[in-house]
Amino acid sequence: MLLVALTGGIAAGKSVVAQIFKQLGCYIHESDTLAHRLMMPEKTAWKAMVDHFGRGILNPDKTINRGALGNIVFDDPKERRYLNDLLHPLVMKKKKEIIRRVKNQGWYKIFVSVAALTIESGFTDYFDKIVVVYCDKKTQMKRLMERDNIGREEALKKLRSQLQPEEKLKFADYIINTSDSIQQTVERAEQVFRNLMIDYELKASSKRNS
Repeated sequence: MLLVALTGGIAAGKSVVAQIFKQLGCYIHESDTLAHRLMMPEKTAWKAMVDHFGRGILNPDKTINRGALGNIVFDDPKERRYLNDLLHPLVMKKKKEIIRRVKNQGWYKIFVSVAALTIESGFTDYFDKIVVVYCDKKTQMKRLMERDNIGREEALKKLRSQLQPEEKLKFADYIINTSDSIQQTVERAEQVFRNLMIDYELKASSKRNS
């Protein structure tokens, strides 16, 4: 099975590309969904976060208020680093368990891990290929403001909290530019998928011959 990291900046279009890959037959794993589960009330990560940030980050039902948490970590690099250092190893541990299970089932040739912070968390070496989703800054800003219903200053704060796109692109085996029409994005994603299938065949052939 070929292990692929699908990453890119916030609101760059990762979810759209992931959906295209899913339709083409890839196994899609959303790290954000897994992180949400790890932060459920009384879980280990939840307890550590409440101890560190205080109960002000909780909703009345004890779930994490992501808006309140975001206001803290997007404003303070030190707090953001604490949160990432807490969650990333836990997410990766669970992800490896899922990868082993999916691989043993033998139904999929390509496993795609969708995670915005794959590069920042230092896990790129674990994957066979890195696909970076990218769009121009004007488009990214517009999408983020519309998606999160926020103003320009808050959007800029979120964008600045991540590694800049030009830095992410240095790690890419493949780049998918989503700045243009959805049809162009589909065509670019399909071309990358064809390349990944070639990579899968090369990996499988190498293992058979080793």
